[in-house]
Amino acid sequence: MIELGKADSVFEVIGPIMIGPSSSHTAAAVRMGQITSALLKKPVKKVMVGLHGSFASTGKGHGTDKAIAAGLLGFDPADERIRGALKIAEEEGMEIEFHNVDLGDDYHPNTARLEAEDEHRNSLVVTASSLGGGTISVVEINGLEIELSGEYDTLITIHRDKPGIVAKATTIIAEYDANISSMKVTRARRGGQAIMAVEMDHSLSPEAIEKLEKIADTVRVIPPIY
Repeated sequence: MIELGKADSVFEVIGPIMIGPSSSHTAAAVRMGQITSALLKKPVKKVMVGLHGSFASTGKGHGTDKAIAAGLLGFDPADERIRGALKIAEEEGMEIEFHNVDLGDDYHPNTARLEAEDEHRNSLVVTASSLGGGTISVVEINGLEIELSGEYDTLITIHRDKPGIVAKATTIIAEYDANISSMKVTRARRGGQAIMAVEMDHSLSPEAIEKLEKIADTVRVIPPIY
């Protein structure tokens, strides 16, 4: 008998509804594309995808390349269009390049690094791992360590590290009654670029987002990725 309380996610118990042979290589890869697109905010114009570990050795055969393209296009894991996602991306003017990378032993064997940019050359780098059953963990954004599951409404801020920013942000979150599920703050160095990821039980109002935009360089609020 399976004890649900011992699983971090329902996907780890029953797996996701999806197109493709492997939830790790297909459903999770779709979510990696989805979350990269959501973080970039505007449509992805160009992306370079590095496949690490088993993604590199078996990913193409399992449709990982098509799945990542589908996620970048905004498709969900059950979308029939996944099989033709690479062609659809090309038709929509999205440039996608795949290559194999060795990120080292510190990274999960099912990991991809997506370097994406929009038509205005705004860019970001997302490193994410497939943990099984279609679940993912975003482990880096722009080279900064982070922990992001994509299963919650999530606030991401990128800002200059200085005293008071995190306190101001959490005060705004509390003011609008958003309950925090998890939170992580990382900085490149003292006074350098910093990133904060806050997973919440529900999304923030436009008024709260407007206040956050006054204290951080970049603010993204993304819905759960199913």
